[in-house]
Amino acid sequence: MRLGGPARYVIEVENHDEVADAYSFAEQAHLPTFVLGYGANTIGHDEGFNGVIIINRMKGIEITQTPTDILKSKYESQSDSGTSFEDHKLGRTASSVSEKEVPSRSTIYIKVMGGEYWDDVVDYACKRNLTGIEALSKIPGLAGAAPVQNIGAYGQEIADTLVEIEVYDTTDHTYKTLSKSDLHFSYRKSILNTTDKNRYFVISLTLHLRSGEMSRPFYNSIEQYISANNITDYSPQSIRQIVSDIRDSKLPDPLSQASSGSFFKNIYLNDADAKLAESKGYPVYHGKDGNKINSGWLIEQAGLKGALLHGMRVSDKAPLVLINESAKGYNDLKAARSEIVGKVYDKFGYWLEQEPMEIQ
Repeated sequence: MRLGGPARYVIEVENHDEVADAYSFAEQAHLPTFVLGYGANTIGHDEGFNGVIIINRMKGIEITQTPTDILKSKYESQSDSGTSFEDHKLGRTASSVSEKEVPSRSTIYIKVMGGEYWDDVVDYACKRNLTGIEALSKIPGLAGAAPVQNIGAYGQEIADTLVEIEVYDTTDHTYKTLSKSDLHFSYRKSILNTTDKNRYFVISLTLHLRSGEMSRPFYNSIEQYISANNITDYSPQSIRQIVSDIRDSKLPDPLSQASSGSFFKNIYLNDADAKLAESKGYPVYHGKDGNKINSGWLIEQAGLKGALLHGMRVSDKAPLVLINESAKGYNDLKAARSEIVGKVYDKFGYWLEQEPMEIQ
């Protein structure tokens, strides 16, 4: 969002040991910590951060047989770099991952180090005809951030495929493995950003994918694109291209325009409230994760699509997106947010909730 002041310290970690060292440094200096991923979903405050920002730079993607059993012999037989498997697993090498042949079975696990760019992970899976995360294409961020807010788009979310994560526990200074059930996933939430916020540093995640294609019906936007373009190929690579095209048409690239992507979460309703909303003519989407109203629709109906508020532009393509055109500081964003939330509440009676995290 191009807002906020500097941090006092920034530490990049490249292996397990450096994670513990970074937290030890912060503890000895009596400073707070904040784990920063790619930064696309994070907003700074004008005063900056008088603490230690920690960034995960651990790299590596491996196909695994079981959630905790990396193909050690396969890696060591294929590696001519002299790097041991343990060094590779701990992220002590940033070796690129070539396209190896996927084992001939339907169930595939991949282990991903948290410092990998998320879209590279999706690309890795799709090139191997693995389904489960193709609809999560082009979400900017690092893999380690994916389970924090249970990223989701176009009918998929990370909770659908995540098996476990490897973490550093800052409470007792130990390395642990947390299963999917431990994380208590819900819409854009997990224990990592709620009850145990700031407790765990995500080192790696293991995903459960399968060979094949997504099952129809697809998310509405994908179905509409398929119909309009007469597409019959539903392979992971094809769906990835479709999602990429849809996102490119709606969402600004955060590298070229100051934006945090979708700024507000969608509104989820229980069955009774959903029925009441439909009786008022509101479009309610009934999905596997519940009943929801698109917050972008609410913002547009409140007359705010394309509006410039305190230097923040409500996107005329996707009203869920705010673009910083001329805001001078965090207070401008705060004022724009307050105005949008207030107008939507006055018209519909729903409170919008911000999606991006804030460094504080």
